[in-house]
Amino acid sequence: MFDTLSDRLSATFKNLRGKGRLSEADIDATAREIRIALLEADVALPVVRAFIASVKERARGVEVSQALNPAQQVVKIVNEELVAILGGETRRLRFAKTAPTVIMLAGLQGAGKTTLAGKLGLWLKGQGHSPLLVACDLQRPNAVNQLSVVAERAGVAVYAPEPGNGVGDPVQVAKDSIEFAKAKVHDIVIVDTAGRLGIDQELMQQAADIRDAVSPDEILFVVDAMIGQDAVNTAEAFRDGVGFDGVVLSKLDGDARGGAALSIAHVTGKQVMFASNGEKLEDFDAFHPDRMASRILDMGDLLTLIEQAEKTFSQEEAAKMASKLQSSKGGKDFTLDDFLAQMEQVRKMGSISKLLGMLPGMGQIKDQINNIDERDIDRTAAIIKSMTPKERAEPTIINGSRRARIAKGSGVEVSAVKSLVERFFEARKMMSKMAQGGGMPGMPGMPGMGGGPGRQKKQVKQAKGKRKSGNPMKRKAEEQAAAARREQAAAQGGAFGLPAQDGGKDFELPDEFKKFM
Repeated sequence: MFDTLSDRLSATFKNLRGKGRLSEADIDATAREIRIALLEADVALPVVRAFIASVKERARGVEVSQALNPAQQVVKIVNEELVAILGGETRRLRFAKTAPTVIMLAGLQGAGKTTLAGKLGLWLKGQGHSPLLVACDLQRPNAVNQLSVVAERAGVAVYAPEPGNGVGDPVQVAKDSIEFAKAKVHDIVIVDTAGRLGIDQELMQQAADIRDAVSPDEILFVVDAMIGQDAVNTAEAFRDGVGFDGVVLSKLDGDARGGAALSIAHVTGKQVMFASNGEKLEDFDAFHPDRMASRILDMGDLLTLIEQAEKTFSQEEAAKMASKLQSSKGGKDFTLDDFLAQMEQVRKMGSISKLLGMLPGMGQIKDQINNIDERDIDRTAAIIKSMTPKERAEPTIINGSRRARIAKGSGVEVSAVKSLVERFFEARKMMSKMAQGGGMPGMPGMPGMGGGPGRQKKQVKQAKGKRKSGNPMKRKAEEQAAAARREQAAAQGGAFGLPAQDGGKDFELPDEFKKFM
């Protein structure tokens, strides 16, 4: 959703690299580019004006003028201001002192409230709660049936005494659900209400009546992130008519421009609390303004990635795999069965494209990431499952006739089987080396990222430094000249500490690391 905005901001910051000091003209040009980027992303005009004013004021201040690297300081300022307009700190749900906690969902028709009720129910169930979904949308055809299906998929209870399709009193259903929840010991009640088309006074009154009947602890306004600035207008109308405590963004995985997400918290004064970013019930989580700002600026979202990994991976299994890779056999205990198990665990975390998108700097290769064929993992799994247990444990025994049989069993070419086995050996060797502290090949100068001490010594021995003059006067002059060159390089250095050769464009990764990437 934020690809276009991320690209524009990245290009803007790239122009700042290599500048030792920022002039008024540089700040104005940067602010103008950021303004255009935000307006193109469909961010509301009052939000853009406030954002740009704050960025310009801080960019002209002491924190940038006295900074060693002004470009980095501007990125830091933009990041902090983005976090501010997205709502600042993460807002948590307020739970009632006496159960049940009542959460009321409201919003426009088609915003995804019913599906979101199931997602929120599943998320709360994972937090150790016992939620109850209540069908108070008795207007839309099949809304009650849809909520029942979603609740069943999420594994949570549902209260739907009325058939819907225009039959039943939603206010009475909402009121009765509280007693039902107390009787069945549900600590959270999620009330799904009817959607509205724009500003519908009758349905607005119905929402207000439901609110008065159940006295919800949280009223969550569900907003379709793809409808742009109109989401802000609707949110304001609903805030004035019924009121709400927090915002939930649905369809955040769409390809719209994302202006609603950047505008709604600032304009309404109510924070975004949750975000739905996919069609599966698991594609839902708390909204973290700092992480979203980090993604927009292509700094990645490693915290979310780690949280997803912790949910998916067993620590016991991870320790077992690590011990196999660290064994004295050079990782030979790590078999294709282990490789398949690890691959399936990663698959449970979500699509590979989405996971790679959480890594810093991946915006530069997003086209390649978007073109990743998720079915390659299924093909790899099919190849491994077509092997015998002995072949998986000892891939070295796989000869030509075995490859032909495996290829036929998995529906691939023989070359694909050969390639998989070769890649497995390479990956096992590299993972074993990293697990034993050897680090990545080709990165000898970084701790834990390459070579052992012996390799470093060898390189130090081979390196020939510039010889110093034996004349004390001449040597002192050479040292002063070298110091002057270093100061000049620091003043004109790249934005991210790269050598001052056109902003670090001449910097090259080692060939082995390129191959690894």
